[in-house]
Amino acid sequence: MSEIRPLKLSGLEPLVITPESNFINVGERTNVAGSRKFLRLIKEERYDEALEVARDQVEGGAQIIDINMDDGLIEGREAMLRFLNLLVAEPDIARVPIMIDSSKWEIIEAGLQVVQGKCVVNSISLKEGEEEFIWRAKKIRRYGAAVIVMAFDEIGQADNYERRIEIAKRSYELLTQKVSFPPEDIIFDLNIFPVGTGMEEHRRNAIDFIEGTRWVRENLPHCSISGGVSNVSFSFRGNNPVREAMHSVFLYHAIKAGMNMGIVNPALLEVYDEIPKDLLEHVEDVILDRRADGTERLLAFAENVVGKKRENKTDLSWREKPLQDRITHALVKGIDAYIIDDVEQARQETERPLDVIEGPLMIGMNVVGDLFGSGKMFLPQVVKSARVMKKAVAYLLPYIEADKANKRQSAGKVLMATVKGDVHDIGKNIVSVVLGCNNYEIIDLGVMVPPEKIIETAKAENVDAIGLSGLITPSLDEMVFLAREMERQEFEVPLLIGGATTSKAHTAVKIDPQYHQAVAHVNDASRAVTIVGELLKESTREKYKQDLKAEYDKFRQNFKKRSKIKSFLSLEEARKNKFQIDWQHSPIPKPNQLGIKLIEDFDLRILEDYIDWSPFFRSWDLHGRYPDILNDKKVGEQAQNLFNDAKVLLKRIFDEKLLKAKAVFGLFEANSVNHDDIEVYNSPDSGEKGIVFRTLRQQLKKHREKPNFALADFIAPKESGIRDYIGCFCVSTGFGTQELAAQFEKDHDDYNSIMIKALADRLAEAFAEYLHKEIRTKYWGYAPEEKLSNEDLIREAYKGIRPAPGYPACPDHLEKLSIWELLKVEEHIGVKLTESLAMWPAASVSGYYFANPEARYFGLGKIKQDQVKDFAERKGISFKKAEKWLTPNIAD
Repeated sequence: MSEIRPLKLSGLEPLVITPESNFINVGERTNVAGSRKFLRLIKEERYDEALEVARDQVEGGAQIIDINMDDGLIEGREAMLRFLNLLVAEPDIARVPIMIDSSKWEIIEAGLQVVQGKCVVNSISLKEGEEEFIWRAKKIRRYGAAVIVMAFDEIGQADNYERRIEIAKRSYELLTQKVSFPPEDIIFDLNIFPVGTGMEEHRRNAIDFIEGTRWVRENLPHCSISGGVSNVSFSFRGNNPVREAMHSVFLYHAIKAGMNMGIVNPALLEVYDEIPKDLLEHVEDVILDRRADGTERLLAFAENVVGKKRENKTDLSWREKPLQDRITHALVKGIDAYIIDDVEQARQETERPLDVIEGPLMIGMNVVGDLFGSGKMFLPQVVKSARVMKKAVAYLLPYIEADKANKRQSAGKVLMATVKGDVHDIGKNIVSVVLGCNNYEIIDLGVMVPPEKIIETAKAENVDAIGLSGLITPSLDEMVFLAREMERQEFEVPLLIGGATTSKAHTAVKIDPQYHQAVAHVNDASRAVTIVGELLKESTREKYKQDLKAEYDKFRQNFKKRSKIKSFLSLEEARKNKFQIDWQHSPIPKPNQLGIKLIEDFDLRILEDYIDWSPFFRSWDLHGRYPDILNDKKVGEQAQNLFNDAKVLLKRIFDEKLLKAKAVFGLFEANSVNHDDIEVYNSPDSGEKGIVFRTLRQQLKKHREKPNFALADFIAPKESGIRDYIGCFCVSTGFGTQELAAQFEKDHDDYNSIMIKALADRLAEAFAEYLHKEIRTKYWGYAPEEKLSNEDLIREAYKGIRPAPGYPACPDHLEKLSIWELLKVEEHIGVKLTESLAMWPAASVSGYYFANPEARYFGLGKIKQDQVKDFAERKGISFKKAEKWLTPNIAD
């Protein structure tokens, strides 16, 4: 009998995982990517409440808790340290082992330095090669932790049986032989992928995992197997009975094969023995790949399973209730079919038409506000409620106008505007709707609003607060300027800051010091009502303002301390530490088609399969990853309803050709020159310089001599004598969006006005993804055999990259001017650049194409003044102008 070496973990109490142990469930709600609530609490630094999330998991039976702080708006390392330090002081939580989960090594190592007991690191893989894998494994062993090893190597994720066992075997041998890692401390995640997708290559996803698990347990002694179980049923999202059965069947067979831990939602788990026999047969046919037609049979059978759970009849019993109950029900449910009849009845029963608004309608909207504030209603529902309210008010307006002696008393007047040069307004419009629902009068100036118009309107309308929105980097400077100008002109109203580029850090460090009155960062629409209420209410505004000022002052002090800790290289040193490619042996395929190509009036239906839906839900303040979000305990039902509405409008877009899509792209000969520049040649073999793209280089000092990247590193240098290639593009699906949105607004339908913009944005990103695939497989043709699923595309599992100006690798929006000049974008497809270099129509995407297999995405991070000066000289612009465009990335 072979020796048993159990996996031993511990918090304050030991957890010994033996062959006799039951399945170990890992709690994932302390993961900012897995819990919207936890993300919000960490962002707002409400750590006491965040600890309650961890406590609930432990009390709910989680034997390990997974902690992840990877989010763009969180200082991940600081958040991990702070949360773990607080957690260890709570014995009822700290009794279970911790799983430190991050894609960033510095966060993992910070966690390892403070966690107590024996924890698990999630995760390492061979993705970055053996050297990095071994180095990290040695560090983890030194800290005494166990480790999850992902089935991922330099080629990509393991997606079949052979690749799973190949990577597992190689990882196991490296760990046990070269690192002397205890085999019982190794946990393999062999990748659980969906089945029942209808694609032939996905048929064996579950059985390959199960058989891979069996092979690992039989051939790699003492290690454990983990995984995220919900992945297996993605294809049947929306049908919980089938998903529950699939999870139970999968676990039943995977546990028998040796899977002993993982993440599974108990709410989506049926007892194996209680699954109806006919459903069990159909599910096992798919999970175990027992029949070629298993997916088709399960799909057909699933319709019957759903049918038993749903009632197709519309319930109109609420129409028999008293008038106030009917109006409240219509507002809460977003039903506008009967609101005119009910409002007319209410008008006839009151003395003044205004009484209908201030009475029955506001009573109903107060219910909406209370439900929203308590987390029992979600943003899409509130926007639907606003649609009903607007329809009712529009009906009453002529009667109110005839009775001008009576004016409605609002809760306050708020001016909203997207700042000069910026065209994005989805978030602003949502906040406007939510505030409007709470009886605030909204003056919406729209997009690209110059500061003088904001100032002038604010004075003329005597507003109570000003809300500024922006998406692109230059908008941050516009906000600073406006705060400064409001201070100069002695304004006394609060200033609200929001938009994707904005942050608490920028608001506290750059904007708040410019204005003596309250400046508040509004990070999501659900907080807008509370913040505006506190700022405008006479009894609370002074204290709220003082608390905000004190909070931002403390944040500035901590921010400066953190900045001093980081070490930077000079630009000269960073260039010496550039990423090196062996150009004599690196593949440089010549594009099949050089030059510029146009795509006009593209068929949008093609893009449906390329849509990444997760950002769509985020734009509506529903946080979670698609398709998991459709079955989320808290927001799943609302996410599904929103998704259904989106699909209806998307079908209209396709059927009625509501939007028009265009693209222009080009592939050109190129070389890197002068360290960080890319020289693009006008015509093949001419050597005649056309455009020069200026790239920026990382200057943060790296550990273990890791390189300091610039995009120019991925193009062969001119002195190599090798001719390389680069591409660039612009796609748009926004033609027609503004007109449709305006028509919806005219019809008092904010819900679909916001929806059409959100869908246009998703289609633009899908168009960029589709075109990149066409470039790789056809026009450039360096990956002609590529066959990737939409999930693979979202994970960027392809060769080559398509970075965009304004994003982490190249934050300089000025480079768009070079793309526009090279491709003649405006002349060819009509996409314009605003003075702040935002694209119009807003649903547009532009960027570069790099084909080198070693090209990768990276974040520039902070840079020093010496690079700003060098950049200004290379661009032929003033230092002041360069500083303006690079402000968020300047360290000093």
